Amino acid sequence: MNFRWFISKTIRQATEMRRQVQKLLHHQRDLLSTPAVTGLEQAMASIENALANGANRDSLAKEMTALEQAANKWLKPYPNASIRENIEVFLVAIAVAVGIRTFFLQPFKIPTGSMQPTLFGVMPPPVPEGPGNDSDLVIPNRIERFLTFWFRGTSYYHETAKAGGRIEAIKPPIKFLLFNLKQEYQLGGVWHTIWFPDDLIFERAGLVTRGGGGLTARQFNAGDDVIRIKVMSGDHLFVDRLTYNFRKPTRGEIIVFATAKIFQLPQDQFYIKRLVGLGGERISIGNDQHVRVNGTALDASTPRFENVYTFNPARPPVHGADVYYGHVNGANSVRSGLAPNFSNETTEYQVPIDGYLAFGDNTLSSSDSRTWGPLPQENVIGKSLF
Repeated sequence: MNFRWFISKTIRQATEMRRQVQKLLHHQRDLLSTPAVTGLEQAMASIENALANGANRDSLAKEMTALEQAANKWLKPYPNASIRENIEVFLVAIAVAVGIRTFFLQPFKIPTGSMQPTLFGVMPPPVPEGPGNDSDLVIPNRIERFLTFWFRGTSYYHETAKAGGRIEAIKPPIKFLLFNLKQEYQLGGVWHTIWFPDDLIFERAGLVTRGGGGLTARQFNAGDDVIRIKVMSGDHLFVDRLTYNFRKPTRGEIIVFATAKIFQLPQDQFYIKRLVGLGGERISIGNDQHVRVNGTALDASTPRFENVYTFNPARPPVHGADVYYGHVNGANSVRSGLAPNFSNETTEYQVPIDGYLAFGDNTLSSSDSRTWGPLPQENVIGKSLF
């Protein structure tokens, strides 16, 4: 039967037809009379016997006709059947999507730059000295721009003024799921549209003050470059929510976790960091910018820390540089209050047996377990996938 099902379209149609009638009978059994239920069951049994006994195509066609007649005679028609069917398909699609998001893959937007240069999050740009645009930037053609965006996380933006004047208003971006579709701004009384804008595009171009506090007073002539920049991003990823149902996280994996019960953080957000300390371990950070686990230093030979510890030890950490610097403690950080739990290299932190320590790879700009301590193990929802 299984082999014949694969090679015979008629057998597949007959099998599906019987299944659909069986489904409708289950739905309506409590509404149908006894003769109706009996008639439908007899018609289904007849086609099932024909399938089991290897009936030929003509015999199956007659059985399908008989089953169709029985269904039309006994089953109650649904009002607005096509609308009901479309709604059912829509709800099933939503259920499948929610199931995938909950148990398999969840889209995630990296909220900060604390994992750079491993992962490019939503990173506030440096305050521009004058215009934030690059007048020498070569803008690729549309095909190259599409490919570099999807495969390298690089976006190019080139906006010119349609009329002379200054920027008078900027509307919030119109979003779809995690993505910005478009954003409009008014310059010289004329509205302009940016398609698929970066979250901080106006800051990066020096058109608003950092943090979006106000509009620049710069004046533009018609045809002037308003925005001409390249943005390296990559702040969208998928989180693997399946793996940790079968094993616990291991050191060095990039994990996504909820901030609940981490009382120094907002309680309704998700963070992404690299898992460094496991429950029950003693963790310290040396002045050489290497983490020590129970007295043993991690280095570039430690799995998943190959890039983190590739820094030049002779080069002092520089805040804002997009390179690896291992991990710094409070004594050799250029930012005060960054690592109160690791004030110097002799400070040793005991990880709770039911907790983890997670550090950002952007060690000079990451608020992580050096600041707010351990995270509960049950807060971990998955790991970075791609």
